Amino acid sequence: MNSYGEVVTVGILMGSIARFALLKIDYRQYPSYPQGYLVHLALGFIAASLGAVAVPALIEKEYTAVTFLALAAQQFRDIRSMERESLAKLEDTELVPRGSAYIEDIAKVFESRNYMAIFTSLGSSLGVYYLNIFWGIITGMVLIILFHLVSRRQTIRSISVVREGKLHFKGPLLYVEDILIMNVGLKNSRKIIKEKGLGVIIEPKDDNARATLANMGQRQAIAHDASALLGIRKDFGEPEFTPLIRRNHATGEIGMFIIPSEPDIECLIEAVKRVPVIESSKRTPLSSEVGKKAAD
Repeated sequence: MNSYGEVVTVGILMGSIARFALLKIDYRQYPSYPQGYLVHLALGFIAASLGAVAVPALIEKEYTAVTFLALAAQQFRDIRSMERESLAKLEDTELVPRGSAYIEDIAKVFESRNYMAIFTSLGSSLGVYYLNIFWGIITGMVLIILFHLVSRRQTIRSISVVREGKLHFKGPLLYVEDILIMNVGLKNSRKIIKEKGLGVIIEPKDDNARATLANMGQRQAIAHDASALLGIRKDFGEPEFTPLIRRNHATGEIGMFIIPSEPDIECLIEAVKRVPVIESSKRTPLSSEVGKKAAD
């Protein structure tokens, strides 16, 4: 049994490390650096502190002190609202918006990671109190690895096959293979699309994937992430160069058109494969009896 100072110190340390381990800047450039990093690391430290202090409070039967955990939960829900509002305000500055479903998904992630920091801190503190500092650190490391594995996301790669799709025109109508994308009236725009445009076909692996890819929020996320990774030859006031995704109603296949700054079809396919499957867009009709019978 260790002193409360050691219990709290190790708990705060491991909880803060847990939050830092799940915080990174990727191609989406969110959270930003350094301000975004500072905000989330500070909140992670606060979450870790709450988890660490809860152990001595429970041991000393100071149950009223644990009510701060309920207050923390409310504050972390406010973090979700803050992230949602911040990203929504930035939508007007994006050439290819994220979409409301993607924004909500990001906000959920940042809220949940503060809870992970609390539980890591709590577990580490319990390990220190009942065993020793070494086992408290080991407990924290195990929880960090566990949360890291649990928080791994499904991607488009895991639910579909992504391949190149041939762009072609039938008069002014743009197609990706047999999927109609849009009507392009200007000859100059059609010329640029023929020279610079790329197309991909996303084939769902099953009916669950078909239902997920049909969601508009998921399709908007694909267009946004592909544009973020490869860039886009578009400026404000050029709607004909906006990446578009349309669906083949018969097969459930998705066709995407884009004019990237880097016209490399292999890179575009890989970019699409890396797009996360949004939680609110995920559908599982095959998990129900009706869905299974309809798929037969």
